Amino acid sequence: MKIEKIVFAGHSAVFFKFGDQQVAIDPWLEGNPVCPENLKNPTELDLIILTHGHADHAGDVVRLAKACGSSVAATYELAMILGSQGVPEEKLIPMNKGGSVGWNGLKVSLTNAFHSSSYDTPNGTLYAGEACGVVLGDGTRNIYHAGDTCFFSDIKIIGEFFKPEIAILPIGDRFTMGPADAALAARALNCKRVIPVHYKTFPMLTGTAEEFKAELSSFDIEVVVLEPGESLDLG
Repeated sequence: MKIEKIVFAGHSAVFFKFGDQQVAIDPWLEGNPVCPENLKNPTELDLIILTHGHADHAGDVVRLAKACGSSVAATYELAMILGSQGVPEEKLIPMNKGGSVGWNGLKVSLTNAFHSSSYDTPNGTLYAGEACGVVLGDGTRNIYHAGDTCFFSDIKIIGEFFKPEIAILPIGDRFTMGPADAALAARALNCKRVIPVHYKTFPMLTGTAEEFKAELSSFDIEVVVLEPGESLDLG
């Protein structure tokens, strides 16, 4: 099987069609102000992968996992928190950075990222392990979702090791890379195509796709700008 389609649900939420299975990274949907209504309540969601525990990435996961019977891959600390919040133990896939797991023919790897990570519960905010990036590999191509991160020089090593065909990078600034930093990351990764995310959701996220495209205009990297609800068909 191959990853056939990427669907952007707004903010950092991204769906992947993998054969007849649906995979999502950071599916914050219900409270996401830019997520289209038709994507907020998926009826099929086989695997959820989380980059970190912040509410705008992981805040909808317990609801979705219960409704869809999804498996959930996350760092160990975050997985344990989700278990305590009601995700069945047999559905949890605890991982950590540097590790990979196989799931129904898909390879899921967690990479480094530089960001904080916590999870809000009714009893307070909990430490949720370290933030990470995710690489999905179907045996034909690798796709890298950077999660929330600043630019860091070892992102070049991620590019050299995984050789991602497509990178999904945050560009909103303030909490993550801005357009210039993200463009530097895309160049360091040496990817063919890059999809900007984590921008335009809130006014404080000031980075724009236009700035990002301008930063990469003289480089042989295709910037694929997807509006929430739009998709990229990979064939």
